Amino acid sequence: MGEPDFDSFPVVVHGHQFEDFPEGREFAHHWGRTITAGDNALFSTATCNWNPMHLNSEFAKAHSHPDVVVNPMLVLCTVVGLSVEDLSEIGGPFLGMENVRFHRPVHPGDTLTASSKVVEARESKTRPHTGIVTWHTEGHNQHGELVVDYQRTNLVAKKRPPKGD
Repeated sequence: MGEPDFDSFPVVVHGHQFEDFPEGREFAHHWGRTITAGDNALFSTATCNWNPMHLNSEFAKAHSHPDVVVNPMLVLCTVVGLSVEDLSEIGGPFLGMENVRFHRPVHPGDTLTASSKVVEARESKTRPHTGIVTWHTEGHNQHGELVVDYQRTNLVAKKRPPKGD
């Protein structure tokens, strides 16, 4: 059996381009992610976040939590990750995040889901083949309670006309 001919595999384009983001369009992102105690411990130690609220269940219980509180940055990163397939998988520079708000604690075993809405889409003044899109994203737990929300902005490629046009 010879080497596979990679050129024979079809190219499958994922993600959306600028024209796919009219203001007001809403996205319910895919199935969600359950956060485990292991996810939280690994993320917290890898980022040198030694806050005992994130790593010591007895400390968290002494402060009225049922278990450790999941590191809020892990919550944020997870929700951003849930939105990538719909919003930025095709690429384009990340321009920033604003108005990040954490609304309630997340605990190991909670399942996060996310949804986003286009709040602004405008053409770039300096890059003619791109636009600038801002989304408002919300992350909810399995009870439908808002845990985090923010606005994120990316530079997004426009659809290019077919060659020969």
